[in-house]
Amino acid sequence: MGAAARVADRLGRDDRRLQRAHRRPRGPVSAARWACSACGAAPVGLPHACPERAARPELDHVLQRTVDLDALGADAFGAPAEVNPFVRFRRLLSSWHLALEGGLSDADFVALVRGLDAAVARADGHGFAATPLSPSQVISERVGATVWLKDETGNVSGSHKARHLMGVAIDLAVRARLGLPGVVEPPLAIASCGNAALAAGVVARAAGRALSVFIPPSAAASVVARLEALGADIVVCERQPGRGGDPTYHAFRDAVAAGALAFCCQGPDCGVTIEGGQTLGWEIAATLAGAGEALDHLFIQVGGGALGTATLRGLREALELGVIDRLPALHCVQTEGGYPLVRAWDRVTARAFAELGESVIEDRAARAARLQGAPHAVAAALAHARRHRGEFMWPWESEPKSVAHGILDDETYDWFALVEGTLATGGWPVLIDDASVLAAQRLAQGALGVPVCATGAAGLAGATTAVAQTSALRGRRVGVILSGRER
Repeated sequence: MGAAARVADRLGRDDRRLQRAHRRPRGPVSAARWACSACGAAPVGLPHACPERAARPELDHVLQRTVDLDALGADAFGAPAEVNPFVRFRRLLSSWHLALEGGLSDADFVALVRGLDAAVARADGHGFAATPLSPSQVISERVGATVWLKDETGNVSGSHKARHLMGVAIDLAVRARLGLPGVVEPPLAIASCGNAALAAGVVARAAGRALSVFIPPSAAASVVARLEALGADIVVCERQPGRGGDPTYHAFRDAVAAGALAFCCQGPDCGVTIEGGQTLGWEIAATLAGAGEALDHLFIQVGGGALGTATLRGLREALELGVIDRLPALHCVQTEGGYPLVRAWDRVTARAFAELGESVIEDRAARAARLQGAPHAVAAALAHARRHRGEFMWPWESEPKSVAHGILDDETYDWFALVEGTLATGGWPVLIDDASVLAAQRLAQGALGVPVCATGAAGLAGATTAVAQTSALRGRRVGVILSGRER
Protein backbone atom coordinates (compact mmCIF):
# COMPACT_ATOMS: atom_id res chain seq x y z
CA MET A 1 0.00 0.00 0.00
CA GLY A 2 1.35 3.46 -0.94
CA ALA A 3 1.93 6.22 1.57
CA ALA A 4 -1.01 8.30 0.34
CA ALA A 5 -3.33 5.31 0.57
CA ARG A 6 -2.32 4.84 4.19
CA VAL A 7 -3.61 8.34 4.91
CA ALA A 8 -7.09 7.32 3.85
CA ASP A 9 -6.95 3.97 5.63
CA ARG A 10 -6.02 5.64 8.89
CA LEU A 11 -9.35 7.43 8.83
CA GLY A 12 -11.20 4.17 9.48
CA ARG A 13 -13.08 3.38 12.64
CA ASP A 14 -10.12 1.39 13.98
CA ASP A 15 -8.05 4.57 14.44
CA ARG A 16 -8.65 5.45 18.09
CA ARG A 17 -6.97 8.84 17.77
CA LEU A 18 -9.91 10.00 15.68
CA GLN A 19 -12.62 8.28 17.70
CA ARG A 20 -14.53 9.53 20.70
CA ALA A 21 -13.40 8.57 24.15
CA HIS A 22 -15.55 6.63 26.62
CA ARG A 23 -18.04 9.02 28.21
CA ARG A 24 -17.95 9.60 31.93
CA PRO A 25 -21.16 9.94 33.95
CA ARG A 26 -22.81 13.35 33.78
CA GLY A 27 -22.41 15.78 36.61
CA PRO A 28 -23.56 19.33 37.30
CA VAL A 29 -23.07 21.88 34.53
CA SER A 30 -19.92 23.95 34.97
CA ALA A 31 -19.10 27.32 33.49
CA ALA A 32 -16.98 27.85 30.41
CA ARG A 33 -13.46 29.13 30.92
CA TRP A 34 -11.05 31.04 28.70
CA ALA A 35 -7.27 30.69 28.70
CA CYS A 36 -4.43 31.27 26.25
CA SER A 37 -3.50 28.09 24.42
CA ALA A 38 0.17 29.12 24.39
CA CYS A 39 0.91 30.59 27.83
CA GLY A 40 -2.16 29.66 29.90
CA ALA A 41 -3.00 33.24 30.86
CA ALA A 42 -6.67 33.99 31.50
CA PRO A 43 -8.26 37.16 30.12
CA VAL A 44 -9.29 39.99 32.38
CA GLY A 45 -12.79 40.91 31.26
CA LEU A 46 -13.54 40.30 27.59
CA PRO A 47 -12.37 36.99 26.05
CA HIS A 48 -10.59 38.77 23.23
CA ALA A 49 -6.78 38.86 23.21
CA CYS A 50 -4.39 37.17 25.61
CA PRO A 51 -3.14 39.70 28.18
CA GLU A 52 0.43 38.42 27.64
CA ARG A 53 0.39 38.86 23.87
CA ALA A 54 2.40 42.08 23.73
CA ALA A 55 4.87 41.09 26.45
CA ARG A 56 5.71 37.70 24.91
CA PRO A 57 5.32 38.09 21.14
CA GLU A 58 7.32 34.98 20.32
CA LEU A 59 4.45 32.79 21.56
CA ASP A 60 1.35 32.07 19.48
CA HIS A 61 -1.24 33.62 21.81
CA VAL A 62 -4.86 32.64 21.14
CA LEU A 63 -7.58 32.47 23.78
CA GLN A 64 -9.45 29.18 23.75
CA ARG A 65 -12.69 28.25 25.46
CA THR A 66 -13.08 25.07 27.46
CA VAL A 67 -16.31 23.71 28.88
CA ASP A 68 -17.12 20.51 30.71
CA LEU A 69 -18.74 18.55 27.90
CA ASP A 70 -19.36 15.58 30.17
CA ALA A 71 -21.51 17.77 32.38
CA LEU A 72 -23.52 19.00 29.41
CA GLY A 73 -24.00 15.59 27.83
CA ALA A 74 -26.50 15.06 25.03
CA ASP A 75 -28.35 18.27 25.95
CA ALA A 76 -25.47 20.28 24.48
CA PHE A 77 -26.72 19.70 20.93
CA GLY A 78 -30.23 20.89 21.69
CA ALA A 79 -33.42 20.07 19.84
CA PRO A 80 -33.09 19.30 16.11
CA ALA A 81 -36.31 21.23 15.47
CA GLU A 82 -34.61 24.49 16.53
CA VAL A 83 -33.27 26.15 13.37
CA ASN A 84 -31.33 29.03 14.97
CA PRO A 85 -27.85 27.63 15.74
CA PHE A 86 -27.24 30.15 18.51
CA VAL A 87 -30.35 28.89 20.29
CA ARG A 88 -29.95 25.20 19.50
CA PHE A 89 -26.29 25.00 20.55
CA ARG A 90 -26.46 27.67 23.27
CA ARG A 91 -25.23 25.38 26.06
CA LEU A 92 -21.89 25.17 24.25
CA LEU A 93 -21.50 28.96 24.15
CA SER A 94 -19.44 30.70 26.83
CA SER A 95 -21.95 33.56 26.75
CA TRP A 96 -24.70 31.17 27.93
CA HIS A 97 -22.57 30.07 30.87
CA LEU A 98 -21.72 33.70 31.63
CA ALA A 99 -25.40 34.62 31.56
CA LEU A 100 -26.38 31.87 33.98
CA GLU A 101 -23.44 32.64 36.27
CA GLY A 102 -24.63 36.25 36.33
CA GLY A 103 -28.14 35.34 37.40
CA LEU A 104 -29.98 35.22 34.08
CA SER A 105 -32.13 32.24 33.24
CA ASP A 106 -31.99 30.04 30.17
CA ALA A 107 -35.20 31.69 29.00
CA ASP A 108 -33.59 35.13 29.45
CA PHE A 109 -30.66 34.07 27.26
CA VAL A 110 -32.91 32.64 24.56
CA ALA A 111 -34.98 35.84 24.53
CA LEU A 112 -31.80 37.92 24.21
CA VAL A 113 -30.58 35.85 21.25
CA ARG A 114 -33.96 35.90 19.54
CA GLY A 115 -34.20 39.65 19.99
CA LEU A 116 -30.78 40.19 18.44
CA ASP A 117 -31.62 37.76 15.64
CA ALA A 118 -34.82 39.66 14.89
CA ALA A 119 -32.75 42.84 14.59
CA VAL A 120 -30.39 41.00 12.21
CA ALA A 121 -33.41 40.06 10.11
CA ARG A 122 -34.49 43.70 9.95
CA ALA A 123 -31.01 44.70 8.79
CA ASP A 124 -30.43 41.86 6.30
CA GLY A 125 -33.82 40.41 5.39
CA HIS A 126 -33.55 37.22 7.46
CA GLY A 127 -31.94 35.91 10.60
CA PHE A 128 -29.83 32.87 11.38
CA ALA A 129 -30.91 29.35 10.45
CA ALA A 130 -29.06 26.11 9.82
CA THR A 131 -27.66 25.98 6.29
CA PRO A 132 -28.00 22.90 4.06
CA LEU A 133 -25.45 20.08 3.90
CA SER A 134 -26.05 17.37 1.32
CA PRO A 135 -24.24 15.22 -1.25
CA SER A 136 -24.30 16.25 -4.90
CA GLN A 137 -24.28 13.52 -7.52
CA VAL A 138 -23.31 15.91 -10.32
CA ILE A 139 -20.41 17.40 -8.37
CA SER A 140 -19.34 13.96 -7.15
CA GLU A 141 -19.13 12.62 -10.69
CA ARG A 142 -17.00 15.57 -11.78
CA VAL A 143 -14.66 15.40 -8.80
CA GLY A 144 -14.31 11.62 -8.55
CA ALA A 145 -15.39 11.40 -4.91
CA THR A 146 -18.65 11.55 -2.97
CA VAL A 147 -18.88 15.28 -2.31
CA TRP A 148 -21.01 16.76 0.47
CA LEU A 149 -21.58 20.51 0.13
CA LYS A 150 -22.30 22.86 3.02
CA ASP A 151 -23.91 25.89 1.40
CA GLU A 152 -23.31 29.12 3.35
CA THR A 153 -24.27 31.45 0.49
CA GLY A 154 -27.76 31.90 1.95
CA ASN A 155 -26.54 32.71 5.44
CA VAL A 156 -26.80 36.16 7.03
CA SER A 157 -24.96 38.70 4.82
CA GLY A 158 -24.23 35.92 2.32
CA SER A 159 -21.41 34.03 4.01
CA HIS A 160 -20.25 32.11 7.06
CA LYS A 161 -18.62 35.24 8.51
CA ALA A 162 -21.74 36.41 10.33
CA ARG A 163 -21.59 33.28 12.51
CA HIS A 164 -18.32 34.46 14.01
CA LEU A 165 -19.57 37.98 14.64
CA MET A 166 -22.95 36.95 16.01
CA GLY A 167 -21.08 34.97 18.65
CA VAL A 168 -19.18 38.12 19.61
CA ALA A 169 -22.33 40.24 19.58
CA ILE A 170 -24.16 37.82 21.87
CA ASP A 171 -21.24 37.84 24.29
CA LEU A 172 -21.23 41.65 24.36
CA ALA A 173 -25.01 41.76 24.79
CA VAL A 174 -24.88 39.39 27.77
CA ARG A 175 -22.14 41.45 29.39
CA ALA A 176 -24.13 44.63 28.85
CA ARG A 177 -27.24 43.00 30.33
CA LEU A 178 -25.22 41.99 33.40
CA GLY A 179 -23.86 45.53 33.77
CA LEU A 180 -20.24 44.50 33.23
CA PRO A 181 -17.86 47.39 32.46
CA GLY A 182 -16.20 48.29 29.18
CA VAL A 183 -18.65 46.77 26.72
CA VAL A 184 -21.22 49.46 25.87
CA GLU A 185 -19.31 52.66 25.15
CA PRO A 186 -16.38 51.61 22.90
CA PRO A 187 -16.91 51.42 19.14
CA LEU A 188 -16.37 48.14 17.32
CA ALA A 189 -13.59 47.65 14.76
CA ILE A 190 -12.76 45.22 11.96
CA ALA A 191 -10.31 44.97 9.05
CA SER A 192 -11.81 43.39 5.93
CA CYS A 193 -12.45 43.97 2.25
CA GLY A 194 -15.48 41.77 1.77
CA ASN A 195 -17.59 39.17 3.53
CA ALA A 196 -16.31 39.80 7.05
CA ALA A 197 -16.90 43.54 6.71
CA LEU A 198 -20.42 43.00 5.40
CA ALA A 199 -21.20 40.56 8.20
CA ALA A 200 -19.82 42.98 10.78
CA GLY A 201 -21.91 45.77 9.29
CA VAL A 202 -25.12 43.77 9.55
CA VAL A 203 -24.54 42.41 13.05
CA ALA A 204 -23.26 45.72 14.44
CA ARG A 205 -26.31 47.49 12.98
CA ALA A 206 -28.55 44.90 14.63
CA ALA A 207 -26.79 45.38 17.95
CA GLY A 208 -27.00 49.16 17.68
CA ARG A 209 -23.23 49.53 17.84
CA ALA A 210 -20.90 51.98 16.08
CA LEU A 211 -18.49 50.18 13.74
CA SER A 212 -15.23 51.23 12.09
CA VAL A 213 -14.25 49.17 9.04
CA PHE A 214 -10.70 49.33 7.71
CA ILE A 215 -10.64 48.41 4.03
CA PRO A 216 -8.06 48.39 1.20
CA PRO A 217 -8.42 50.64 -1.86
CA SER A 218 -9.34 47.55 -3.89
CA ALA A 219 -12.57 46.91 -1.96
CA ALA A 220 -15.50 46.43 -4.33
CA ALA A 221 -17.79 49.41 -4.82
CA SER A 222 -20.79 47.24 -3.96
CA VAL A 223 -19.23 46.33 -0.62
CA VAL A 224 -18.47 49.96 0.18
CA ALA A 225 -22.00 51.01 -0.73
CA ARG A 226 -23.53 48.34 1.48
CA LEU A 227 -21.29 49.29 4.41
CA GLU A 228 -22.31 52.92 4.00
CA ALA A 229 -25.98 51.91 3.98
CA LEU A 230 -25.42 49.99 7.21
CA GLY A 231 -23.93 53.09 8.84
CA ALA A 232 -20.34 51.89 9.17
CA ASP A 233 -17.42 54.32 9.44
CA ILE A 234 -15.15 53.35 6.53
CA VAL A 235 -11.39 53.93 6.59
CA VAL A 236 -9.35 53.19 3.44
CA CYS A 237 -5.82 51.98 4.17
CA GLU A 238 -2.99 52.09 1.61
CA ARG A 239 0.02 49.81 1.73
CA GLN A 240 3.09 51.58 3.08
CA PRO A 241 6.49 51.03 1.43
CA GLY A 242 8.83 49.09 3.68
CA ARG A 243 6.11 47.86 6.05
CA GLY A 244 5.06 44.26 5.58
CA GLY A 245 1.66 42.83 6.34
CA ASP A 246 -1.88 43.97 5.71
CA PRO A 247 -2.27 47.74 6.22
CA THR A 248 -5.93 47.33 7.16
CA TYR A 249 -4.95 44.90 9.90
CA HIS A 250 -2.31 47.31 11.20
CA ALA A 251 -4.91 50.10 11.34
CA PHE A 252 -7.38 47.79 13.06
CA ARG A 253 -4.81 46.86 15.70
CA ASP A 254 -4.09 50.55 16.26
CA ALA A 255 -7.80 51.21 16.75
CA VAL A 256 -8.10 48.41 19.30
CA ALA A 257 -5.05 49.74 21.13
CA ALA A 258 -6.80 53.12 21.25
CA GLY A 259 -9.89 51.63 22.90
CA ALA A 260 -12.08 50.06 20.21
CA LEU A 261 -13.40 46.53 20.70
CA ALA A 262 -12.22 43.85 18.28
CA PHE A 263 -15.21 42.77 16.19
CA CYS A 264 -13.32 40.60 13.78
CA CYS A 265 -12.66 37.11 12.48
CA GLN A 266 -9.12 36.67 13.83
CA GLY A 267 -8.79 34.42 16.85
CA PRO A 268 -5.67 36.07 18.32
CA ASP A 269 -7.54 39.40 18.46
CA CYS A 270 -10.93 38.07 19.53
CA GLY A 271 -11.03 34.55 20.89
CA VAL A 272 -14.82 34.47 21.14
CA THR A 273 -15.12 34.93 17.36
CA ILE A 274 -13.95 31.34 16.90
CA GLU A 275 -16.71 30.10 19.18
CA GLY A 276 -19.39 31.73 17.04
CA GLY A 277 -17.97 30.00 14.00
CA GLN A 278 -18.09 26.65 15.75
CA THR A 279 -21.82 26.58 15.06
CA LEU A 280 -20.85 25.56 11.52
CA GLY A 281 -18.94 22.53 12.78
CA TRP A 282 -21.77 21.59 15.13
CA GLU A 283 -24.28 21.82 12.29
CA ILE A 284 -22.15 19.60 10.06
CA ALA A 285 -21.89 17.02 12.83
CA ALA A 286 -25.61 17.11 13.58
CA THR A 287 -26.57 16.70 9.92
CA LEU A 288 -24.16 13.82 9.35
CA ALA A 289 -25.31 12.08 12.52
CA GLY A 290 -28.95 12.45 11.53
CA ALA A 291 -28.22 10.91 8.15
CA GLY A 292 -26.07 8.12 9.58
CA GLU A 293 -23.13 9.35 7.49
CA ALA A 294 -19.53 10.38 8.05
CA LEU A 295 -16.91 12.31 6.10
CA ASP A 296 -13.49 10.91 5.29
CA HIS A 297 -11.99 14.27 4.27
CA LEU A 298 -12.88 17.93 4.75
CA PHE A 299 -11.47 20.65 2.48
CA ILE A 300 -11.60 24.20 3.83
CA GLN A 301 -10.35 27.35 2.13
CA VAL A 302 -7.99 29.29 4.39
CA GLY A 303 -7.15 32.97 4.55
CA GLY A 304 -6.89 34.16 8.14
CA GLY A 305 -7.83 30.69 9.36
CA ALA A 306 -10.90 31.35 11.52
CA LEU A 307 -13.28 29.27 9.38
CA GLY A 308 -11.08 26.18 9.46
CA THR A 309 -10.20 26.56 13.14
CA ALA A 310 -13.82 27.03 14.20
CA THR A 311 -15.12 24.15 12.08
CA LEU A 312 -12.46 21.79 13.39
CA ARG A 313 -13.12 22.75 17.02
CA GLY A 314 -16.84 22.28 16.51
CA LEU A 315 -16.30 18.81 15.06
CA ARG A 316 -13.92 17.88 17.86
CA GLU A 317 -16.49 18.80 20.48
CA ALA A 318 -19.12 16.83 18.58
CA LEU A 319 -16.75 13.86 18.69
CA GLU A 320 -16.28 14.25 22.45
CA LEU A 321 -20.03 14.42 22.93
CA GLY A 322 -20.52 11.25 20.90
CA VAL A 323 -22.51 12.98 18.15
CA ILE A 324 -20.03 11.71 15.54
CA ASP A 325 -17.74 8.70 15.73
CA ARG A 326 -14.60 10.09 14.09
CA LEU A 327 -13.04 13.15 12.54
CA PRO A 328 -12.44 13.67 8.83
CA ALA A 329 -8.93 14.38 7.63
CA LEU A 330 -8.59 18.16 7.44
CA HIS A 331 -7.17 19.73 4.29
CA CYS A 332 -6.48 23.48 4.26
CA VAL A 333 -6.68 25.04 0.81
CA GLN A 334 -4.69 28.10 -0.26
CA THR A 335 -3.92 29.68 -3.62
CA GLU A 336 -0.58 29.94 -5.37
CA GLY A 337 -0.89 33.72 -5.08
CA GLY A 338 -0.18 33.60 -1.34
CA TYR A 339 0.05 30.60 0.98
CA PRO A 340 1.49 31.44 4.40
CA LEU A 341 -0.26 28.49 6.06
CA VAL A 342 1.13 25.96 3.59
CA ARG A 343 4.58 27.45 4.18
CA ALA A 344 4.12 27.09 7.95
CA TRP A 345 2.93 23.48 7.57
CA ASP A 346 5.99 22.70 5.47
CA ARG A 347 8.28 24.18 8.11
CA VAL A 348 6.61 22.37 11.01
CA THR A 349 6.70 19.04 9.20
CA ALA A 350 10.33 19.62 8.22
CA ARG A 351 11.14 20.05 11.90
CA ALA A 352 9.27 16.84 12.71
CA PHE A 353 11.36 14.97 10.14
CA ALA A 354 14.49 16.47 11.69
CA GLU A 355 13.35 15.06 15.03
CA LEU A 356 13.15 11.67 13.31
CA GLY A 357 16.56 12.08 11.68
CA GLU A 358 15.00 11.52 8.27
CA SER A 359 14.91 13.45 5.01
CA VAL A 360 11.68 15.32 4.33
CA ILE A 361 9.33 13.56 1.91
CA GLU A 362 8.46 15.96 -0.89
CA ASP A 363 4.88 14.79 -1.51
CA ARG A 364 2.68 16.31 1.20
CA ALA A 365 0.22 13.40 1.30
CA ALA A 366 3.05 10.93 1.80
CA ARG A 367 4.64 13.24 4.35
CA ALA A 368 1.40 13.36 6.33
CA ALA A 369 1.14 9.57 6.19
CA ARG A 370 4.65 9.13 7.55
CA LEU A 371 4.03 11.55 10.41
CA GLN A 372 0.86 9.73 11.45
CA GLY A 373 3.23 7.08 12.73
CA ALA A 374 5.51 9.55 14.51
CA PRO A 375 3.41 11.29 17.20
CA HIS A 376 6.38 12.18 19.42
CA ALA A 377 8.22 13.94 16.59
CA VAL A 378 5.06 15.81 15.64
CA ALA A 379 4.42 16.84 19.25
CA ALA A 380 7.97 18.13 19.61
CA ALA A 381 7.74 20.13 16.38
CA LEU A 382 4.38 21.62 17.35
CA ALA A 383 5.59 22.54 20.83
CA HIS A 384 8.53 24.41 19.31
CA ALA A 385 6.29 26.13 16.75
CA ARG A 386 3.87 27.36 19.40
CA ARG A 387 6.77 28.92 21.34
CA HIS A 388 8.48 30.40 18.26
CA ARG A 389 5.72 31.81 16.09
CA GLY A 390 8.03 33.98 14.01
CA GLU A 391 9.90 30.98 12.64
CA PHE A 392 6.74 29.61 11.07
CA MET A 393 4.24 32.41 10.46
CA TRP A 394 4.99 35.86 9.09
CA PRO A 395 3.36 38.12 6.48
CA TRP A 396 3.66 37.06 2.85
CA GLU A 397 6.55 39.01 1.34
CA SER A 398 4.59 40.45 -1.58
CA GLU A 399 0.96 41.49 -1.89
CA PRO A 400 -1.02 38.23 -2.33
CA LYS A 401 -3.02 38.03 -5.56
CA SER A 402 -5.76 35.64 -6.68
CA VAL A 403 -9.32 35.59 -7.97
CA ALA A 404 -10.14 34.11 -4.55
CA HIS A 405 -9.49 37.49 -2.95
CA GLY A 406 -11.28 36.61 0.28
CA ILE A 407 -8.48 34.25 1.34
CA LEU A 408 -5.59 36.54 0.50
CA ASP A 409 -4.67 37.40 4.08
CA ASP A 410 -1.02 38.35 4.35
CA GLU A 411 -0.72 35.87 7.19
CA THR A 412 -2.87 33.08 8.56
CA TYR A 413 -3.63 34.45 12.01
CA ASP A 414 -5.17 31.21 13.30
CA TRP A 415 -2.44 29.08 11.76
CA PHE A 416 -1.35 26.87 14.64
CA ALA A 417 -4.71 25.18 15.20
CA LEU A 418 -4.86 24.30 11.51
CA VAL A 419 -1.34 22.89 11.31
CA GLU A 420 -2.01 20.84 14.43
CA GLY A 421 -5.43 19.79 13.12
CA THR A 422 -4.17 18.55 9.77
CA LEU A 423 -1.41 16.53 11.42
CA ALA A 424 -3.76 15.09 14.06
CA THR A 425 -6.31 13.93 11.50
CA GLY A 426 -3.97 12.74 8.76
CA GLY A 427 -4.67 15.61 6.39
CA TRP A 428 -2.36 17.90 4.47
CA PRO A 429 -2.65 21.34 2.83
CA VAL A 430 -3.53 21.75 -0.84
CA LEU A 431 -2.30 24.48 -3.19
CA ILE A 432 -4.59 25.55 -6.03
CA ASP A 433 -4.28 27.86 -9.02
CA ASP A 434 -6.78 30.43 -10.22
CA ALA A 435 -7.90 28.26 -13.14
CA SER A 436 -9.06 25.56 -10.73
CA VAL A 437 -10.89 28.15 -8.60
CA LEU A 438 -12.79 29.52 -11.58
CA ALA A 439 -13.59 26.00 -12.80
CA ALA A 440 -14.99 25.08 -9.38
CA GLN A 441 -17.04 28.26 -9.27
CA ARG A 442 -18.51 27.56 -12.72
CA LEU A 443 -19.26 23.97 -11.72
CA ALA A 444 -21.13 24.95 -8.54
CA GLN A 445 -23.02 27.74 -10.25
CA GLY A 446 -23.91 25.71 -13.34
CA ALA A 447 -24.67 22.35 -11.77
CA LEU A 448 -26.36 23.54 -8.60
CA GLY A 449 -27.45 27.10 -9.30
CA VAL A 450 -25.57 28.24 -6.19
CA PRO A 451 -24.40 31.88 -6.51
CA VAL A 452 -21.02 31.10 -4.96
CA CYS A 453 -18.11 33.52 -5.30
CA ALA A 454 -14.58 32.50 -6.27
CA THR A 455 -13.44 32.50 -2.65
CA GLY A 456 -16.45 30.43 -1.66
CA ALA A 457 -15.59 27.83 -4.30
CA ALA A 458 -11.92 27.54 -3.35
CA GLY A 459 -12.54 24.56 -1.07
CA LEU A 460 -14.21 22.71 -3.94
CA ALA A 461 -11.22 23.56 -6.12
CA GLY A 462 -8.97 22.10 -3.42
CA ALA A 463 -10.97 18.88 -3.28
CA THR A 464 -10.92 18.54 -7.07
CA THR A 465 -7.17 19.17 -7.19
CA ALA A 466 -6.39 16.77 -4.34
CA VAL A 467 -8.48 13.92 -5.76
CA ALA A 468 -6.75 14.34 -9.12
CA GLN A 469 -3.34 14.26 -7.43
CA THR A 470 -3.93 11.46 -4.90
CA SER A 471 -5.60 8.27 -6.07
CA ALA A 472 -6.37 7.18 -2.49
CA LEU A 473 -8.96 9.97 -2.27
CA ARG A 474 -11.02 8.74 -5.20
CA GLY A 475 -14.41 7.48 -4.15
CA ARG A 476 -14.02 8.76 -0.60
CA ARG A 477 -16.60 10.92 1.20
CA VAL A 478 -15.45 14.51 0.95
CA GLY A 479 -16.84 17.62 2.62
CA VAL A 480 -16.65 21.11 1.11
CA ILE A 481 -17.93 24.47 2.37
CA LEU A 482 -19.30 26.92 -0.19
CA SER A 483 -18.49 29.79 2.10
CA GLY A 484 -19.90 32.88 0.41
CA ARG A 485 -21.97 34.25 -2.44
CA GLU A 486 -20.94 36.33 -5.41
CA ARG A 487 -21.56 40.05 -5.01
